[in-house]
Amino acid sequence: MNQIWRYFRVTDYSPAAVIALSFLLTIFIGTILLSLPIAHVGDLRFIDALFFATSATTVTGLGVADTASTFTVFGEIVLMFLMQFGGIGLMTFSVAILIILKKKITLKQRIFLSDSYNQPSVGGMVRLVKGILLFVFTVQSIAFVILTLHWTQRFPLGEAAYLAAFHVISSFNNAGFSLFPDNLIGFQQDPFTLLLISSLFIVGGIGFIVVLEVFQKKRFRDWSLHTKLMIYGTLVLNCVAMVLFFLLEFRNPQTLASLSAIDQWANAYFAAVTPRTAGFNTLDYSQITDSSLMLTLLLMFIGGGTASTASGIKLTTFIVLFLATLAFFRNDEEPFIFGRTIKKEVVMRSFAITVISMFTIGLLFFFVTITEKMDFDPLLFEVVSAFGTVGLSMGITADLSDLGKLLICVAMFIGRIGPLTLFFFLARPKDRHFRYAYDQVYTG
Repeated sequence: MNQIWRYFRVTDYSPAAVIALSFLLTIFIGTILLSLPIAHVGDLRFIDALFFATSATTVTGLGVADTASTFTVFGEIVLMFLMQFGGIGLMTFSVAILIILKKKITLKQRIFLSDSYNQPSVGGMVRLVKGILLFVFTVQSIAFVILTLHWTQRFPLGEAAYLAAFHVISSFNNAGFSLFPDNLIGFQQDPFTLLLISSLFIVGGIGFIVVLEVFQKKRFRDWSLHTKLMIYGTLVLNCVAMVLFFLLEFRNPQTLASLSAIDQWANAYFAAVTPRTAGFNTLDYSQITDSSLMLTLLLMFIGGGTASTASGIKLTTFIVLFLATLAFFRNDEEPFIFGRTIKKEVVMRSFAITVISMFTIGLLFFFVTITEKMDFDPLLFEVVSAFGTVGLSMGITADLSDLGKLLICVAMFIGRIGPLTLFFFLARPKDRHFRYAYDQVYTG
């Protein structure tokens, strides 16, 4: 780790480049570890090890084979470390080690951290990292104890503890990997498990900055606009999606129709929140209605919160675009909400994120349709799921060609680091000190 951090310390790369390279480095190490004979059962091709390492590091959850039957305990532990590193960020862990060793955190390292968490300044970054790590450790520890005790009703204590540890890490980091062959379909009639796991990936996906601010500032009026948008946006979106899923699926004999009323609502709720990059499923997504499929695609594209374990364009980006559209129809110069105005730069950034994301998904989907001879819907679902680092699938992941797997790996990587991060890494845009004359363009 010291050698890794020494590389980051002497590099002249931008923070965006360091973020991208840290994920690539973690994926490379994970691929090597998963390729070791002690990590897997039988043969595991290099492309499949790369796919699993990429999926775990980007906290996606897609797999080309069943996790439990493919990997040994060593391999599963490697996956847990990759999910934890991928969810919290290698940069955060590196700084945490320096803090433990009582080493000085340089200005450049603070800049990297502020860029990782989209903070406007480098002030208080070390304190923020300490708060994040304490929060992660506390939440995961409490959830581990509760889930272990609950699962002792199904499994022996030792097995229950191991399964709980794996699924707590997977759910909090929005990874979606499961050690059960059918993911969580076997827990359709276990509302407690569904509520606990969904609570973990909602907390992990809402954003560390938001959670810490809610704990530090008890009154609503003291919250920042970002926190208000995330809390209210999450509540509204989850509730609306839950009702829609219930209405669309409660008569579907392949999904909710055979369940009791309370289990129907529990699974509708789970189906509503899991596309926000969590990846667990209690329903067979190859059997849901086309309307539910479309709703799931939209939720996967929106994703979770900034500076969280989630991906997608982010909920605040979606809200800003919605408010900007309302402002246009109201003939307002800038969008506003909760008595605060949103800057034009934020609107432009949100617009750029959405356009680049749509372009990336469209381009990758186009290439996947060339490499894979499959139906349109499952391929589109797979690409959007990979880009949003969701991990849901209509059952085609294992049937992808080697080139198709590589394309999905690219989608997962871009989705995790963020399309704008990749753009700034590759393009290195320069500031212009001049402006061209205005002219008319007719649109709409």
